[in-house]
Amino acid sequence: MERSRILEEIAGYCRAAGMAETTFGRLAVNDGKLVGRIRNGGRISARTLERIDAFIAAHPSTDPAARSVLLGTRAAAAPVAGAGEAADLDTNFRFFDNRQKYLLFVNTCGEKQVAADRVALELANIHPRPPAVRLFDAGVGDGTLLSRVMRAMHHRFATMPFYIVGKEISLEDVRLTLDKMPDRFFEHPATVLVLTNLYYSEAPWLTTRSARAAGSFVWKECVLRGDSSHDFQRQIADLEPFLADNWQARISRSGNPIYDRPVVLVLYREDHRFLLDPVIPKLGAARADYDLVVASQPYRARASAGFKAAKVVAPLARALGPGGRLIGIHSYGHDPGMEIVRRVWPEDDPFRTDRHDILRAVKADLGPDARHFNFNAYSDKRSIFRYDMHTLPSEVGSSIGTSTLFAAWNAAVYVAQVEDERLEEATRDGRYLDATRAVLRDHGGLWFFDESYAISRRRD
Repeated sequence: MERSRILEEIAGYCRAAGMAETTFGRLAVNDGKLVGRIRNGGRISARTLERIDAFIAAHPSTDPAARSVLLGTRAAAAPVAGAGEAADLDTNFRFFDNRQKYLLFVNTCGEKQVAADRVALELANIHPRPPAVRLFDAGVGDGTLLSRVMRAMHHRFATMPFYIVGKEISLEDVRLTLDKMPDRFFEHPATVLVLTNLYYSEAPWLTTRSARAAGSFVWKECVLRGDSSHDFQRQIADLEPFLADNWQARISRSGNPIYDRPVVLVLYREDHRFLLDPVIPKLGAARADYDLVVASQPYRARASAGFKAAKVVAPLARALGPGGRLIGIHSYGHDPGMEIVRRVWPEDDPFRTDRHDILRAVKADLGPDARHFNFNAYSDKRSIFRYDMHTLPSEVGSSIGTSTLFAAWNAAVYVAQVEDERLEEATRDGRYLDATRAVLRDHGGLWFFDESYAISRRRD
């Protein structure tokens, strides 16, 4: 309990101060590896704990004077983010890491289901080669989309082995995803499922590019025994201590969560080990020639097209095998949800780059290699699709319930990726609920638009 408390306190302090954890360790107790040692189970002496508490008390993270003293006295030993950078950290903290907003959105809107149906259409366009149908999910989330796509894969490729890799940084989402997998292993026993927290440029290959991170690399195989979903569920539940110890994340200087240590978790059924032997990845020898890459909401809408291409889409395109396809999906705007946002923030424009901008940027990033790919923006009719917030007809009428208003407001600001700082200001009075109520009445409900695009590698 003490270790958990102090880690939370340090993480919150570092985030507020724009300070790296190694810097905190050096400043507080003259040990840059302090936080890593605590996180890995190292003992905390009473004296060390006193020094940590004393440092935090003496140097409030929000006190500019105390902060300038730190910068002035220890800048040479450990560079610390400037005040402007610290403010940017708070502003740019990833909107989708707010668990309450995320879970309320997922459970009140049908985006995951509709997006999964859109992804399933791509299964008709891939041409799997032995030894398996290979899928990469570039952001598993709570596993709703992935589990639905796996059902569609089984329907189309019932007798083929599956090799499925999912990237996810959030421990909570990994738990939710694993909770949906026992039934998938029962229906399609020839499945190898891999979950990892690696970066987009690393995850398809299941390897880290950092020599320092490689020293703490965790590779675990979970071989499922039995022949029922109940058997698999119990064994997957037993992974909880492993996940709690290893699936840790911290905040980078850019404000995004990154892995504390790289982890790869491989799951498959023991009674299919012989069949799956050529499919099961080996440490240091994993392939990345995927038949299908799913990139659903993998980046911030407000990021530049160049950033989205270089950091996310282009690396994923390079992971495609011959004939493989990448399906990208992101929010489009121009819907009632955006009307709510604009009534509160008239000048807000979160959706500054569309699929055409991203594809142009990906071509530029790939350079000469772009000739090996086809880039499909499609027409608006095929690319853009709608999903709705779940409401009963009686819920949107002359009198709209408070729970419906809150759910609609949450969905609108979640999709528009509005930062907490602006939300706090907007919710100090009732105007945000008035705006939400007016839009719901005008349209008789609430819906959103996503747009999709495809990148395929040529088979020749």
